[in-house]
Amino acid sequence: MVNSKKILKISQIIFFSLLVLSLSLPAFASGGQEVAKEAVPTSTTPWWVWPLVLFVVTFVLGILAVLGGVGGGVLFVPIVGGFFPFSIDFVRGAGLLVALAGALAAGPGLLKRNLASLRLAIPVALIASSAAIVGAMIGLALKPNVVNILLGATILLIVLIMATAKKSDFPKVPKPDNLSQSLAIMGIYREESLGQDVEWHIHRTPQGLALFIVIGIMAGMFGLGAGWANVPVLNLLMGAPLKISVATSKFLLSITDTSAAWVYLNQGAVLPMIVVPSIVGIMLGSMVGVKILARAKPKAIKWMVIGLLLFAGLRALLKGLGIWK
Repeated sequence: MVNSKKILKISQIIFFSLLVLSLSLPAFASGGQEVAKEAVPTSTTPWWVWPLVLFVVTFVLGILAVLGGVGGGVLFVPIVGGFFPFSIDFVRGAGLLVALAGALAAGPGLLKRNLASLRLAIPVALIASSAAIVGAMIGLALKPNVVNILLGATILLIVLIMATAKKSDFPKVPKPDNLSQSLAIMGIYREESLGQDVEWHIHRTPQGLALFIVIGIMAGMFGLGAGWANVPVLNLLMGAPLKISVATSKFLLSITDTSAAWVYLNQGAVLPMIVVPSIVGIMLGSMVGVKILARAKPKAIKWMVIGLLLFAGLRALLKGLGIWK
C-alpha cells in the first residue's frame, strides 16, 4: 500500500512536469522572444549544470518548506532569483508553478477530508484569482530592478509576519456577519484531537475579501503563492479554525496561481529548464520533509527559515537598488 502511494505521487510529479513542458514550449517559442532576449546571460558554464544545481537546491527547499510550514514558492523566488543567473521573469513564472504543483497534490485529499471548505474558498478564489491576473500583468510590465526592490520589501514583510503572527486553533466568532450568512459560509468538520465534530462560521467577511484583492495582486506580481498571507487573514481576521484556514489556503493556491500562471505562460516567461527540475526537486524534497517532520524541532526550523528569508529578502532589495550585484 505504501509503495503504491509513493509510485502514485512520483507519477503525479512526472505528469505535471511533462504538462508544464508541453504547455510552455509553444508559449516560449512564440510570445516570449522579448523576455528571452533579456534572460539569456553570456556564460561559459555548460547548460546542464544549472538544472542540476537547481534540482539540488529546490530539493533542500522542499524539505525546509515542510519543516518551516511555508509554501515552496515563498522560498523559491527570492533564493533562486537572488543567487541564480536567471531572469526574474522566468523565476516568478516558475515560482507560481512550483506553488501550484504543491497545491494540486494536496487539494483533493484536503477536500476529501472536509478540511478545505468550498463555501469559503469560492468567493475568495473569485476575487484573489482575478487580482492575481492583474498582478501578473503589472509584474511583467515592471523593470527587473523595480521588481527586485518590491520583492525584497515583500519578503521582509513576510519575515515580520512569520516572526510575530500568532495562530488560533479555534477563534471565537461571536456572530456571523450578514455577508457570510448570505453566502452560507459555515460548516462542520471532524477534529480528531478532540474526538468530536466542530461547527464553525466566520465574520468580518467584507474586510477579508478586500484584503484578498491585495494578496492576489502580490501573488501574481511576485510568483510567491499566497499561503503566508491567506492563513492569517482566514484564521485571525475572519475567524475560521486553523485547520480549515490552512487547508482552504492550500486549495486556494490551485485556483489563484493557475490564473496568474497563464499570464506568464502566454508571455513566454516559463522556461522548462527552470520549471521541470524545480517542480521535481520541491515535491521530492517535500516527501522527505514530511518524514523528517516527526523528529524535527519546529521552532528551530521556523527560525532557520526566517533567517534564510531575511537574507534572501535583503539580497533582492540590495540587488534592485544596485548595491549588491
